[in-house]
Amino acid sequence: MDFYSINSLRENHAGWSLLRAQNAPLALTFFMAAFTGPNQRNLGRQELIDVLDDVLFGLRDSEGGDRFPRPAGEYLDDWAADDRQWLRKYYVSGEDEPHYDLTAAAEDVVRWVENLRGRDFVATQSRLTSIFAVLKQLVQQSETDPEVRLAELQRQRDGIDAEMQRIRDGNIRVMTGPEALDHFQQLTALARDLLSDFREVEQNFRKLDRQVREQIATWDGSQGELLESIFDNQQDISSSLQGRTFQGFWDYLMSPQLRTELQDLLQRATRIEALANAESLNALANLHQDWLPAVEQTQATVRQLSQQMRRLLDDKVFLENKRIMQLIRHIESGALGTREAPPSGAFMEIDAPSVDVVLPFERPLYEPSRKVLVDDAVETADDADVDASALFGQFFVDKERLQANIDAILAGTEQATLAEVTAAYPLSQGLAEVVAYYQLATESDWATINPEQSQRLSWQLPDGSIREATIEQIIFGRPA
Repeated sequence: MDFYSINSLRENHAGWSLLRAQNAPLALTFFMAAFTGPNQRNLGRQELIDVLDDVLFGLRDSEGGDRFPRPAGEYLDDWAADDRQWLRKYYVSGEDEPHYDLTAAAEDVVRWVENLRGRDFVATQSRLTSIFAVLKQLVQQSETDPEVRLAELQRQRDGIDAEMQRIRDGNIRVMTGPEALDHFQQLTALARDLLSDFREVEQNFRKLDRQVREQIATWDGSQGELLESIFDNQQDISSSLQGRTFQGFWDYLMSPQLRTELQDLLQRATRIEALANAESLNALANLHQDWLPAVEQTQATVRQLSQQMRRLLDDKVFLENKRIMQLIRHIESGALGTREAPPSGAFMEIDAPSVDVVLPFERPLYEPSRKVLVDDAVETADDADVDASALFGQFFVDKERLQANIDAILAGTEQATLAEVTAAYPLSQGLAEVVAYYQLATESDWATINPEQSQRLSWQLPDGSIREATIEQIIFGRPA
């Protein structure tokens, strides 16, 4: 980031404006008491007013009655205004009372202020362990050599066998108190960061929907082109990295087996003796229950955006039908006016009705169909005159080999085009191999076919001649 981008954030970012506000301590205290402290979302206006009144009552009692003179409702309206955007104000279907939720920018500021007070115990060992675990998984799952993968799995198996033997011998190593506290602090920090990410994901979905609705409002093309553009945008949302990782988290959380395993691990973690005096230990058992409402709200936001888009399209269709009816009524009124006062001269000419006359003798007589005699004698061919080499000249395109070529290229980069893949692994089976690459791209969730760009592929025939093909650009991406 340069000076100008930082200065733009200082002038326009909602989080920066919260830090610069005069009532920032009051707002942050209220946000912690209402949202981040109890981990709540989507609170009604009256409930928030009650919480803010309690905060204001305590501050006025200690700071003086004239310290914060405005009522709680005015503070809420001010913090949810467009120039603040610290709170998101919206209405729930079927309710007249507005609801409020903390924005992603405001929550980032709350987390940052909480970290400013410092910590008596900073988790370092658990972070290093997490880095090694993630790094090992990244390297091992990206390895394409089967021998290396098997050697790594064998090493892990030997380590597990050795650990099992030590346990059988009575040598059981238990995590020490500092180590347990270290991992517990790392766990709670990751859980808080994950909950704060949901608000940002929801905000990004809402931003994409706003762009689509602006496109609908200003569209001047045909209805079919508009629908195609909307479906492409929805596909971009679901196939983006954020959409795919969020859907993967949702599928993981909705798995009954994995959810039961997670709940069992959380319950066992609360019974660890070294964590008996740790803060927020009881909240650890309900960690997955805090995730479910947040993820469900994000899913509900996506469904609500789809419903709003449907209503926008229905409104556009209604307006078009209304215009058609107005044109029909205008034509009908013009016809009635012309009937009352027809113009002079020939107004309209039409062909007079007539009857097609066909004489009986002009009709052809019946003619029976002719029978065709077919000679069905079968002659035995001489095998010596038949060239059977064409039956054995077929070949098989191994798609697993082509997928291995793609994975090998993506091991060193985030994405690669088909031209780059074929440059490293030349085409050996001609056009059939290109078609196989096409099939892999259409079946993969991590590949994109760009019809607006083209790429040229070439291969060499057995006789030494060169063949070239110009196709649409195919981009393969590394799976998350």
